[in-house]
Amino acid sequence: MAENTRLLLLINRIGYLLLLLLLGYWFLVNGAGYSMAFNALWLVPLLLPLPGIMQGKPYTHAWASFILCLYLLHGLTLLYVAGDKLWFAILEVGLLALLSITFPFYARLRGRELGLGLKKKTKE
Repeated sequence: MAENTRLLLLINRIGYLLLLLLLGYWFLVNGAGYSMAFNALWLVPLLLPLPGIMQGKPYTHAWASFILCLYLLHGLTLLYVAGDKLWFAILEVGLLALLSITFPFYARLRGRELGLGLKKKTKE
């Protein structure tokens, strides 16, 4: 694995685990007045790509970017309405922005290294 690809993978792993811990704190500890079961459901989509991200699979990094969009909506909404929790909203949106950029770049670089990609249509 190339050095820049390895760096992107490290950034993705650390950022994703930080995001998982941050949102776990927000939904399970902070709660916002909802039941524990409802708050735990917010973490399920975030847990789905976790094994593939830890293994460094490029395809998982590609589709996990779409899952991040759900949480980006949450973060941007919270950024707009948060009064005393503004620090959390800024941190959440910042982590999500970082991951939204590095996930596709890692998928592209690692996919090229492994020879993966879309087949080009040949001219007949």
